[in-house]
This record gives sequence, structure tokens and C-alpha cells, in this order.
Amino acid sequence: MSATESPISPARDALVQAAAEIRGKSLWQGAWERFLQNRSAVFGLFLLGAITLFALLAPLLSPHDMEETYWERIQIAPTLEDSHWFGTDSNGRDLLVRVAAGGQISLAIGLVTALTSLIIGILYGAIAGYVGGRLDQWMMRFVDILYALPLIFFIIILVTVFGRNIILVFLAIGCVEWLTIARIVRGQTLAVKEMEYIESARALGVPFFRIVSRHVLPNVIGPVIVFSTLLIPTVILVESFLSFLGLGVQEPGTSWGLLISQGTATLDGAPWLLLIPAAFLAATMFAFNFIGDGLRDALDPKSK
Repeated sequence: MSATESPISPARDALVQAAAEIRGKSLWQGAWERFLQNRSAVFGLFLLGAITLFALLAPLLSPHDMEETYWERIQIAPTLEDSHWFGTDSNGRDLLVRVAAGGQISLAIGLVTALTSLIIGILYGAIAGYVGGRLDQWMMRFVDILYALPLIFFIIILVTVFGRNIILVFLAIGCVEWLTIARIVRGQTLAVKEMEYIESARALGVPFFRIVSRHVLPNVIGPVIVFSTLLIPTVILVESFLSFLGLGVQEPGTSWGLLISQGTATLDGAPWLLLIPAAFLAATMFAFNFIGDGLRDALDPKSK
């Protein structure tokens, strides 16, 4: 060993090399790995993906059109003949294409309405929780008043008064499903705003909306993501309930709720008209719930 070479140098170089090989994991990378370890959550993700692909591709690949009527094939049971794999309905229309088209509407209503609810609820809850004081009290009392109303009947009144179109269904459901999100975000914001880095940002004169968007919202988004996976199936069920009552999607359009409503009238003679769309609706509910449980455990491992 030369005079200039220190015995600590080889050990230090080894530590530096080992540290360089260790890759740090962000919160989201760790959450994704924990999510993939949850078999039911992964199964739910694949199931939801399969249902979505079916809804998107089946109308394109099928030889039948959604509104094409075969008067000589009314209420045919599921068969490989003439490519009526799910059979036909009471008007002689191919059920497979109508289930796929109904899935497009139901999933779109769930996703868009949930997104609308998330935007309203996150902004409302973050402002109420961060500002605090009287504004917080007034905003949350407004939420309490809306909670006291029978929301499903409120939606029915909106649809009845302003018309039965798909856009109104989006708006009506989205405008009443944001209340729980607002409460969740408000509670998380109350805890986050007392952190030292928020105090430092305020002391440095960072604008209000920048603090909320850059520091508050990223720290409360985890519970919101989990809740959104449970909100989407809730919205789909509400739309299905409205369509079942005749207040949602109307002919010539279709949705799973409308197909289930039509299938109840022919349950004795053609049970597949009810069972097939109901099975797709139930499978979608299970998929979202499995994904929600997996996200909850992945984002908060201590909740196990």
C-alpha cells in the first residue's frame, strides 16, 4: 500500500458503488408494486379491461348493426348460427351488439360523471379546508343541506323537468355525487395545511391557488383516487336505475340499465335478455370494487 493510498478508500468506493446501484422508489412506484401483488385487484383490472375492449370492439367486428331488425329471428336464444352469440331481443335485434353499445354508454356515464364530481368536489373541499373560518363553515353547511335531500329523487326531478337526454343524465348525476369527495378532501386539507412546508410557502408569499394546486392537492389525491374507483360503479348503478325507471337513456340508444329493464318483461320466455346485461353490470361492479380495495391497500399499507 502506498503512502498516499488510504485504507478507507476501497471501503468508501464500495459503499459509493453500492449506493449507486440502489434505485430509490417514489410513492407511486411503491404503490404500483403493492397493487400488483394484490391478486384480486389485478384480476379486477384485467376484468375491467376485457369488458372495456368488448364494449369498444364488438360493435366494430360484429356483422350486425345495433338497430338492425330481423323480424324472422325474434327472441332467438344464444346460438352460433348467424353470429347471434347472445341471441336476439324482442324486436329481433342482435343482443351482443346492444350489450356492447350499452356498455359504452354506461362506462362513459360512469367515467365522465365521476370526473365531473371529482373536479367539483376536490376544488370545493380544498378551498373550504384551506381557507377555514366562516367560509369553511358556510360551505360545509351547504353540503350538509344537500346531504339531507333525497338525491335520487332530486336527480329524477331534474331529468323529468329538463328532459330525458344523455347529456342531462351526465350533469344531473355529476352535480349531486361530489358531496362525499368534498368532505374527504376538506378533512385531508385541514391536516395537510398545518405542515411546515405549507407554512414556509405562505411565509414566502406563494399565491393561494399555487399552494393549493402544488402542495395541498398532491397530498390528498390518494384517498380521492380510491374513492373514485368506488364512485364510478355507484354512478353506473344510478344511471341503470334511472334507465330502469324510463328516465335515463332512451331508444334508439341503449345502456345496461335499459336492457335490464327491457329484459324483465320477457324473463319467463327469454331470460337471457335480462341475465346477460345484468351479468356484465355485476362484473363491472366487482371489477371496480376489487380495484378500489387494491388501491386502498397500495396507497395506505397500514390499512391492512
